[in-house]
Amino acid sequence: MSQETSSFEPTVLEGFLSVNAALNGQSRRIYELWIAEGKKEPKVRNLANRAKFEGISVRTVSAETLASRAEGRTHGGVLAFVGARRTVTPAELTASLPADRPAFLALLEGIEDPYNFGACVRSLYAAGVQGLLLPSRNWMSAAGTVARASAGASELIPTAVYQDPAEVRLAMEQHGITMIMAGRGERSVSLYQAPLNIPLLLCIGGENRGLSRAVADACATQVYIPYGSDFRNSLSASGACAVFAFEILRQRLSES
Repeated sequence: MSQETSSFEPTVLEGFLSVNAALNGQSRRIYELWIAEGKKEPKVRNLANRAKFEGISVRTVSAETLASRAEGRTHGGVLAFVGARRTVTPAELTASLPADRPAFLALLEGIEDPYNFGACVRSLYAAGVQGLLLPSRNWMSAAGTVARASAGASELIPTAVYQDPAEVRLAMEQHGITMIMAGRGERSVSLYQAPLNIPLLLCIGGENRGLSRAVADACATQVYIPYGSDFRNSLSASGACAVFAFEILRQRLSES
């Protein structure tokens, strides 16, 4: 381990997908890359060569040594020791959006399980979300889990962190982005009847905690997912994210 990492405990990213995404996304500093002895796949060799080219220390270690630093068994012989995730402010995120298509952003609150959170990010990124907004929270201890659950998407998607939901509301208003929330209420509309090919911020809360009152109050529309049976419970946050995100994508593709 390099001297720079000796003063703190770095985050460990496990597996080729997570590490490759961190390298591609430039989302955090990578201090050192570990490759298990005998790993000779071309993609792993290319990963190691890219890391060396960027000045990252690359070590070949025994499978036992590598496994001792991994949380699970899905590392595939690849680990990286990394620093904190780089984030921006809501205003910086909205200012960076391309002007040639309607904004598509997502806000996640109250999702406690890192696997569920990672699955949300995976679906959102796959559907073309241009940025993610999160309340201030230390995901450092769960970053490896989130990266694996999101198939590396958490390292690629531009991410803004806010202290106060008022930051989010102001940034959206300044760029003409409509805030909508997932949920069912007296004035909610069906997902399949809501016009979603507009600049929007999709707000989704966890099954238990949901969205904060400040975020919910800032949303112009509440949109629900119609069910095909008399089911009284909400979907998981990751399930809701997938349904919403790909309906938004469908509407945009149909009008392009």
